[in-house]
Amino acid sequence: MTSASHRGARAHDAIGETPDRRGPAVGPAGVAGHAGVFQDLLPLALWVVDADGRLVQWSLAAQDLLGHTPEQVVGQDASRVLVPEENLGLADRLARTVRTGAAVVARLPVRHRDGTVVEMEMWHCPIADVQGRTGVLAIAAETSAVERMRDALAALEGLFTQSPIGLAMLGPDLRFLRVNEALARMDGVPVAEHVGRSVTEVAPGAGALESVMRQVLDQGEAVVDFRHTSATTDPERQRTWSCSYAPLLGGADQRVGVIASLIDITEGQRAHLEAERARRRLALLAEAGTQMGSTLDLTQTAQEVVRVLVPRLADSADVQLLEETMAPDETAASAHGVARRAAAAFTDPAAPADHLTVGMTMQVPPGSVYEQVISAGRPMNLYLSDIGPLIPGPDAEQLREYLYAHVGAARLVPLVARGTVLGAVVVTRTRGREPFDDQDTLLIDELVARAALNIDNARMYGRERDAALTLQRSLMNPSLPSVHGLELTGRYLPAGDHEVGCDWFDAIALPGGRTGLVIGDVMGHGIHAAAVMGQLRTAVRTLARRDTPPDQLLRYLDAAVADLGDNEMATCLYAVHYPVTGDCLIARAGHPPPVIADERGNVAFLDGPAGPPLGVGRQDCELQQTVLAPHSLLVVYTDGLIETRGTDLDDGMRRLAQALRHPGRPLEKVCDDLLAHVMPEVADDDVAVLLARALPR
Repeated sequence: MTSASHRGARAHDAIGETPDRRGPAVGPAGVAGHAGVFQDLLPLALWVVDADGRLVQWSLAAQDLLGHTPEQVVGQDASRVLVPEENLGLADRLARTVRTGAAVVARLPVRHRDGTVVEMEMWHCPIADVQGRTGVLAIAAETSAVERMRDALAALEGLFTQSPIGLAMLGPDLRFLRVNEALARMDGVPVAEHVGRSVTEVAPGAGALESVMRQVLDQGEAVVDFRHTSATTDPERQRTWSCSYAPLLGGADQRVGVIASLIDITEGQRAHLEAERARRRLALLAEAGTQMGSTLDLTQTAQEVVRVLVPRLADSADVQLLEETMAPDETAASAHGVARRAAAAFTDPAAPADHLTVGMTMQVPPGSVYEQVISAGRPMNLYLSDIGPLIPGPDAEQLREYLYAHVGAARLVPLVARGTVLGAVVVTRTRGREPFDDQDTLLIDELVARAALNIDNARMYGRERDAALTLQRSLMNPSLPSVHGLELTGRYLPAGDHEVGCDWFDAIALPGGRTGLVIGDVMGHGIHAAAVMGQLRTAVRTLARRDTPPDQLLRYLDAAVADLGDNEMATCLYAVHYPVTGDCLIARAGHPPPVIADERGNVAFLDGPAGPPLGVGRQDCELQQTVLAPHSLLVVYTDGLIETRGTDLDDGMRRLAQALRHPGRPLEKVCDDLLAHVMPEVADDDVAVLLARALPR
């Protein structure tokens, strides 16, 4: 028999029957069973004593508690079997009292079959025996079990009346059976109005909670810490609860409902969310430090600002720069009040892209919020009435309509760097997103302030680069002279659009038909390096025309560089070609070795001592002499041609030698092919190269 059927048998046995599915229940006389309602909560033993003091009925529960089977005790003297000797007098008095028709409740010790004594809570009631005389019906429960039930009920009652945690019991239909005051306060509904109602009737919008409880009831498994936030759009009234549910079990482990506990974790959740938002803000600031200002290109810097802001902080960002701050001084006055879009991003695909093109200009409306922000240099939240006038032109009505319909929040932040307003950034959020709060605006303003410094750095660098380029062009004449006995060509290639280097080459016609060939590389970039390059070029031309030998010329040049300052340094190669004999005298100061390729394609590097760079001092250049045969090619170059980070110098020299295997082609073609074959894909430095081909003597 299964445990469930066994319990069912005991329940029927409580009235002297055994279950029989085929008809009315029948059972052996003289045997009483359990009261099923107490089967799981409090096992009750029942027995009956007739007027003669003999046991006439004995329940299975009594057998479980006291060890005696019905066959062993029915017909026996109850006092002899059950009552300890020291309690015989008390038992006799209680029996006489019951026979008078009174019911007696008492705590009494009862003898177990094994001889031990079991404390029991007992109810003695009068009952007529088979002869009509008054006997005794005893209902008994083990005292320790009664005390456990009492403590459990007290604890349950204490929980429901005193616990700050919301508690509820729900039936199999998931309607409230009982709730405590804490839960009623959470729901905002009195306790009495919960009973008999479902969760969604008490709290509309809590359908997710009802689904979880149905799952617990169906599967019999508890769910712990299910997070639920009240369905209200007001952030101040919105609450968050941690909900836990467990199945409520009845007899035979049948699931008869759900027990629920709810804890209001709103403040803790808000603190956690604030901490998480603060962590994300710090991470975004750190990321912005690496993403913004990675180059000194003005357009790319503006695009980096947009990428940082959208979409994490805003749904759109529009970077607009004032033309008068970006334009050269001579044109700034004519660009007053004009703003140009440098970068923009809109996450909403419905935004009219035709009106958001990078490069578009607008005249700042006089008296507008935009002009106020630019003039004061302070950010401001925008209202819809402020946005319309900022969009110029009658054809921008589509954009105005889009903004009125979709934008829920906007902020205009000026780009201020070193006391100068460079422009402004407009950021927006769509209506489906929360408006900017105080922390959002602080973060946006901080990011825009950092962006302004990066944009200003790019702006100042651009001006310096333009000035350096102008100076470089004025100091270095790219055209080479026609000289006796040599065909010449050369190239200068900067490392990139944003760096102005100071490599240079030159050819100088000397007395007697000789030619001075020079190539050099000043360390550094920008205006200062260009100025140093101009001084060295002038010094070389002056010394060369005084017929100074190459090694002596470099010594004088070393002293000139040292006079410019401790941090100045340059490399240089100077050669003098004699057309009658073909001789070449060459001296180097820290410069890469020249290359000679004959008309058959044999290539050789002149690997004589290079000497230290100019500016180091103690210049002791050695003079090399070589013969440049007719149709032979002399190639001098700066180190940017063969060196780059992460590659081997020998590889660069090998590529250079391979590029000169066919020197008989037109000199311009040789030069172009050489650069195409030897130059690295990404140059780290400027490149200057000078080619001289010996003409037949």
